[in-house]
This record gives sequence, C-alpha cells and structure tokens, in this order.
Amino acid sequence: QVQLVESGGGLVQTGGSLRLSCVASLSTGLFNFFGWYRQAPGKQRELVARITFGGSINYVDSVKGRFSISRDNVKNTVYLQMNHLKPEDTAVYYCGAQRRLPKGDYWGQGTQVTVSS
Repeated sequence: QVQLVESGGGLVQTGGSLRLSCVASLSTGLFNFFGWYRQAPGKQRELVARITFGGSINYVDSVKGRFSISRDNVKNTVYLQMNHLKPEDTAVYYCGAQRRLPKGDYWGQGTQVTVSS
C-alpha cells in the first residue's frame, strides 16, 4: 500500500517561509513523478511544482522564483520550500505521485498553509 504523508504546513505572515515535506512509504525511485498541488476554497486543485524521476522540474508561473521542489531519495521524501509567501498562497497543499509499475496515482491527506496579510 502506497502512502504519502505531508507535514510542514502552518500559519505564517506575508513574506515568510515554510517547508513542506512529503514522505513516501516506498522508494521515490519507483515513481514517475512527485508533485505538490494546492486547493484554495472555492477553487480547483492546481499543480504548483513537479519533479520527475529523471529530475526535470516545473513550476506554475505564480510561484516561480519563490518556491523550490527537491527530493531526497535516501529519505524517500520530497520537499517544497516556499519563500516570500503571499496571502494568495493560502490553500491546502497536497503531495501527489504516480507510481511506475503497477501504474497508479496516489495522494496525501493534505496540509494547510495560511498566509496572513
């Protein structure tokens, strides 16, 4: 059974930083990619950042230059470093991953990030 467990959310002031962690129950090498997604109230879930098995990284335009995704294959953990946070970053952040074989998509339970103005 694949499990993804997020942590690191919280309340922070505008301009502050947080680091989210996503610990996978299997080796990160077994996944095609890991992604951080967020969903604000009344909005659809959106992809924030993604890192592939080969190390390719992409970000949604609104977080470029402020957020950084990284991976620690020894700890089976994917991180999202969030700097210069803005109130519009407030959302529930989810870790998502696609396993290679057998193919499957998995989600964590989410962690709340609230940025106060």
